[in-house]
Amino acid sequence: MYHEILIAGFGGQGVMLMGQMLAYAGMKHGLHVSWIPSYGPEQRGGTANCGVVLSKDPVGSPVVTEPTDCAVMNLPSLTKFEPAVAPSGYLYVNTSLCPDEVQRDDIEVIEVAAAQEADAIGNPRVANMVVLGAMMGSLEGLPFEVLEKVLPEVLPERHHGLIPVNLEALARGREIFEEQTRST
Repeated sequence: MYHEILIAGFGGQGVMLMGQMLAYAGMKHGLHVSWIPSYGPEQRGGTANCGVVLSKDPVGSPVVTEPTDCAVMNLPSLTKFEPAVAPSGYLYVNTSLCPDEVQRDDIEVIEVAAAQEADAIGNPRVANMVVLGAMMGSLEGLPFEVLEKVLPEVLPERHHGLIPVNLEALARGREIFEEQTRST
């Protein structure tokens, strides 16, 4: 099991939280893990991305150059990172902010209308959790339940009241992955 994961979007979309959750879940599950954040000039509203490597073997390099799994939360991230996804890799696209179609046909594309799904759940701030829940579908070797368990560890205590809605968003994302992969 080896996954190079890249998550990208605007600052403030919860990109770093998504990466931290994957890293914590990987560690809790006994995997070797690396997590590297990268911010643009501004944290909120600027570009942000992070790379996560999950492996059952020691991680040789923490740098993610050819992600096996990539989530893009906005159009600039789609434009920048679509070409980098490994052939047969997964690209998770937040269609709420990425109106352009993916150009490649050698990767699996999972479309997630994250903003609409988060609104339907009742909290627009959990769009990132919907995408992360979908992303868990391709991360073989990392059980979904481990991600649920690390949520209280990663979310700041002042946001623990939002744990139920975050869990609901993660579950909805998993459903979206299953719906889209079942039909292909």
